[in-house]
Amino acid sequence: MASPCSAMTYHHDSRRIFVGQDNGAVMEFHVSEDFNKMNFIRTYPAHQNRVSAIIFSLATEWVVSTGHDKCVSWMCTRTGDMLGRHLFPSWASCLQYDFDTQYAFVGDYSGQITLLKLEQDTCSVITTLKGHEGSIACLWWDPIQRLLFSGASDNSIIMWDIGGRKGRTLLLQGHHDRVQSLCYLQLTRQLVSCSSDGGIAVWNMDVSREEAPQWLESDSCQKCEQPFFWNIKQMWDTKTLGLRQHHCRKCGQAVCGKCSSKRSSYPVMGFEFQVRMCDSCYDSIKDEDRTSLATFHEGKHNISHMSMDVARGLMVTCGTDRIVKIWDMTPVVGCSLATGFSPH
Repeated sequence: MASPCSAMTYHHDSRRIFVGQDNGAVMEFHVSEDFNKMNFIRTYPAHQNRVSAIIFSLATEWVVSTGHDKCVSWMCTRTGDMLGRHLFPSWASCLQYDFDTQYAFVGDYSGQITLLKLEQDTCSVITTLKGHEGSIACLWWDPIQRLLFSGASDNSIIMWDIGGRKGRTLLLQGHHDRVQSLCYLQLTRQLVSCSSDGGIAVWNMDVSREEAPQWLESDSCQKCEQPFFWNIKQMWDTKTLGLRQHHCRKCGQAVCGKCSSKRSSYPVMGFEFQVRMCDSCYDSIKDEDRTSLATFHEGKHNISHMSMDVARGLMVTCGTDRIVKIWDMTPVVGCSLATGFSPH
């Protein structure tokens, strides 16, 4: 290769491989039927900087890619021509594609996800999804239930209900580091996520979950009505010092530290860790409400990418420690072909 490789996709039916490089080019190869030879087809001048993700659509004969030049590009694999390009405010980090509707989901370094409708020589922005406080590291699109999952450097996962068209979002917090890879298992309604510290989480999505509330803003505590430190008028009128503002993760109210001294997990809202609660919300939570809705496992290496073979019940992870591990996921995800959760 002319430059270090940064992204790749393989199309099984046509045995075509597309490899993205640090110089922005995408190279196409065709693998022979006996898998003993790889023939070079062409090079696509896709980007001006490192390629971050590639997807190939056989139906339209398009190769769609994102890169660090802040662009998503789509090119014709019949002619090698550039069909279109769309520019983002930040470099595009990950990509998912709906083959039926030609919608592209692009996550970027600013923490937002853009939904694009790709056409033969143009595109239109459908919507922008904002919810993460860090750069988007990975996306997973489920075309059956029309669900989009995103993982980010804020250590959290968000489920976006695209098909419901109601803007419903679910927050999942169970990792201690950047979420690097996602895979949603349609059959068992489970989400598998991996983080850069080696954490592997399996989330039960076949339960009724609650949406995390929007944080409310106020000039004073919504419990005891003491002023916050920027509320100079109320501090002067009451001759008191202002307090720091916090938020209850369950109700979203703006509260002071004294009125939110309790901590609790609340898995039904995605909080597998203990988070800040106001006193009334803490008292309303029962012991059974704290039962975890996810299982957590230690990968014991820095996971940078993950891929699932659901039919065999296997998961492959690779990391910056130059190690590749194959995991038997049968007891965790409910497949039937293996016997234990351990690396081979």
